[in-house]
Amino acid sequence: MCNFKEYDIVKSTKDLNNKVLKGCEGTVLIVYDTPTLGYEVEFVNDANETLAVLTVYPDDIYLILAFPK
Repeated sequence: MCNFKEYDIVKSTKDLNNKVLKGCEGTVLIVYDTPTLGYEVEFVNDANETLAVLTVYPDDIYLILAFPK
């Protein structure tokens, strides 16, 4: 399992709703550590239009590009 940080580029590991499907790309906006580890992610389409901003969990996404420290 990977701990993501703000501005990392990620992809969804599964369909998260009817717009954010498996493989959809997004940017981590907020990292939550309590009460459980989670992430607020803005998912976009190929034209960089926002599809949804969702709270997801570590198993819902995987890293594409890490934002530099």
